[in-house]
Amino acid sequence: LARVISGLELGKLPNRLLNALRASAETRANVPVIGITGTGGAGKSSLTDEVIRRLRLYSSEPKIAVIAVDPTRRKTKGALLGDRIRMNAINSKNIYMRSLATRASQSEVPPATPDIIAASKAAGFDLVIVETPGIGQGNAAIVEHVDVSVYVMTPEFGAQSQLEKIDMLDFADIIAINKLDRKGA
Repeated sequence: LARVISGLELGKLPNRLLNALRASAETRANVPVIGITGTGGAGKSSLTDEVIRRLRLYSSEPKIAVIAVDPTRRKTKGALLGDRIRMNAINSKNIYMRSLATRASQSEVPPATPDIIAASKAAGFDLVIVETPGIGQGNAAIVEHVDVSVYVMTPEFGAQSQLEKIDMLDFADIIAINKLDRKGA
């Protein structure tokens, strides 16, 4: 799977292989895809880790693919790819985690994302989780690629009128308010 994803990221997967991958994924169209997005520092990776932990604890070790996207810095052209720092429940043969950079895309969702999801389905995973980088007020790009979208935010969103500016609030299936243990939350 790692080689296929690398090929997809770089746009170097042969068309016949890409078509076979998409056809195989169609046979597994019922595999759920969860998109987790939200503001930077809201706890997306920690929430993703907790979801994985609970699924592992209360089910029969499902096969889960985690695709974690981090932003590429425009100045240095590098990406931290640090989502693993928060992931403690991924140490299992049934959990696959791949970090991706946004690279040159002008979105928090790289262009190869739909095919990477398809590759994960074709590889036989029971669940695919796509975690995007922290977003601002205007982008809900993950919604069109997933079955369930989760928007993670903290209680410190500013004035109430700021909520009207958060585009994702109109599209999210679930809104998770994280870090409620903070003073004033």
